[in-house]
Amino acid sequence: MSYRELIVEMERERAEALSDALLELGALSVSVEDADADTPDEQPLFGEPGLTPERSAWQHSRVIALMAPEAEPAVLLAAAVNTLELATTPPFTVREVEEQDWVRLTQSQFDPIAIGERIWVVPSWHDAPDPDALILELDPGLAFGTGSHPTTRLCMEWLEQAVKPGQSVLDYGCGSGILAILAKKCGADPVFGIDIDPQAVESAQHNSARNHADVTYGLPDNCPPGEFDIVVANILSNPLKLMASMLSSKVRPAGRIALSGVLARQADEVARAYQPWIDIEVWREHEGWVCLAGTRRESH
Repeated sequence: MSYRELIVEMERERAEALSDALLELGALSVSVEDADADTPDEQPLFGEPGLTPERSAWQHSRVIALMAPEAEPAVLLAAAVNTLELATTPPFTVREVEEQDWVRLTQSQFDPIAIGERIWVVPSWHDAPDPDALILELDPGLAFGTGSHPTTRLCMEWLEQAVKPGQSVLDYGCGSGILAILAKKCGADPVFGIDIDPQAVESAQHNSARNHADVTYGLPDNCPPGEFDIVVANILSNPLKLMASMLSSKVRPAGRIALSGVLARQADEVARAYQPWIDIEVWREHEGWVCLAGTRRESH
């Protein structure tokens, strides 16, 4: 028995409404993704600290509805179009989805990841390739950050070299908690992780407990006062620029900061935002993404 997916590409304004209509009419599940993902036109969605994202879809969105084998894609879409009172039915495609062991298939796509000189990110269903390495047990989940993305990898490589035992670390935009957990395993103490998404905070707490890493997590309002030896923020270029003053103020004089989620072409403008407080430059580049790193000047 096979299922089918109905795939429709449309503008942002109608994508969310179409998703809701398809679910109401019997679709088993519906997802919306960026139709321009992995292209120069990709548009990440994010919310600033304390705020939720203003958009819940992309300018060029792809709506994917999973349907039962007996469902008729064209009929389902026509009913949704009628519900929304759209003038025309948008173009669509249909693809077969064979029934299979989805858990086993998903797990087979995630192998242990080697990072830096001695870091391994290991899913729970795998054994660590090197039990003497820095092992982070982390399953793919809703929160961003498993070490597979270049920005996460760059920050992990930087932390592996930068963290000294006993240093304090703040991970701002902690996601899955992977950077905070790594900092703790490198000897940092204390370590704090902050994220705007309560679900990310919950995921990070779970991951830290699994890795026996004593890290304190919270929302931006719970960010601890004072300065840190190391601040790391793997977010996106725009929020990094907006938070330049705040993040810089969290770094102690002569302390260090690392920023990622920045494309190579965005590096100069992000660096300029931090220039009043921190001498910062590109530390390393990988697949078009960069990690910026610098030291806060003693006079600030």
